[in-house]
Amino acid sequence: MTDQISYKHMGHIQIRIDDKTKNDAKKVLDQLGMDMSMAVKLYLRQISLRKGIPFPLTTENDMTPLQEQALIDESNQALEAYKTGKLKGYTSTKELLKDLTI
Repeated sequence: MTDQISYKHMGHIQIRIDDKTKNDAKKVLDQLGMDMSMAVKLYLRQISLRKGIPFPLTTENDMTPLQEQALIDESNQALEAYKTGKLKGYTSTKELLKDLTI
C-alpha cells in the first residue's frame, strides 16, 4: 500500500499546553472517537494540503485581525470627526432618537 508511511520516516513532535485546553480538547476528541495524536496529524495534514491554517483565524471578538483593525480605524475616524465638529454627538438616547425622528 503506497498510502502507508513507514515508521522509519516519522518525526516526533512534543508540545506544551495548559491543562484546561488539553482536557477540554480531549473531551471533544473522545466524543469524536479520536485521540490527541490523530487530531494533531489531521491538523498538520490539512495545513500541508491547504498551504495554510485550515480555518479562519479570529480574535476574541470573532473577527479576523483585518476586520478588527478596520473597525478600530473607523471608530478613530468617527472620534476625530466628532472632535473637529464634523460629526454631532448626543448626551442622551432621547436626544438621539429625537434627531432620528423615531
